[in-house]
Amino acid sequence: MTTYDEPSIYNLLTVEEKKEKKPKKHTSKFRETVKEEYVAGRDTYKTMGPAKVPVPKPTDYLKKHEKEPQLPNKEEFHYPDENRKRPPVPKKDELPLMGLKTTKNFINTNAVENITSVPKVPAKKYVDTRHGDVHNLIPSGFEPVFVHKKDFGEVPTYLVKRKEEVKRAQDEYDQYIAENFRRGALRQLTEDERHAILDGLKANWEDIQDQYQGLSVVTDTAPKKQKKERMEAQMKQLERDIELFEKHKLIYIGN
Repeated sequence: MTTYDEPSIYNLLTVEEKKEKKPKKHTSKFRETVKEEYVAGRDTYKTMGPAKVPVPKPTDYLKKHEKEPQLPNKEEFHYPDENRKRPPVPKKDELPLMGLKTTKNFINTNAVENITSVPKVPAKKYVDTRHGDVHNLIPSGFEPVFVHKKDFGEVPTYLVKRKEEVKRAQDEYDQYIAENFRRGALRQLTEDERHAILDGLKANWEDIQDQYQGLSVVTDTAPKKQKKERMEAQMKQLERDIELFEKHKLIYIGN
């Protein structure tokens, strides 16, 4: 038996070293783009000291009154209508023109107008600064003015569609009723028959209501609970039938 500690002739042979083949390194296709964007954001003077600017000349120092505002040249003021012809001064023998006399009582007229006048509605305004600058609210756009919309006063589209659907359903129903009348499959209940059925439904509801009032308050067993639920369902169905007969005056039944 050969062991690693024992010398062997095979150990003298040159064994070629097997190098492990590494997979190819992944290179992103955006590498060059990232490099360009990273370098493009730099300025030339950020890493090389301050920017080079022209040095002011020694003669360009700040002089007295140099930064004061330059006012325009003073000119003599003239009124725009100073050359107009003014009326002459009246002579001492001329009398002033007197207006027409009236018997109107201005005090009473003003009092009546103020009493019967409608109080003025204050204009809507808003303040947009802490100094109290006031502006009109309506032209600002903060308050919606619906009368200025293009579709103001028009019926909404969904209401028009709903009205058309209701009309179409009513037409189909009328055609169905007319067709069944023509074939004799339907007949209309008379007013006496409708009242008789309505009275019977109300009598049945009162009968079940009396029985329901006589039930035990405590429903501790399954039969009691089932009986109470069954009677409540019957009363609800009778109430729906009574409402149907009271709401509709024309009722059709099949022959």
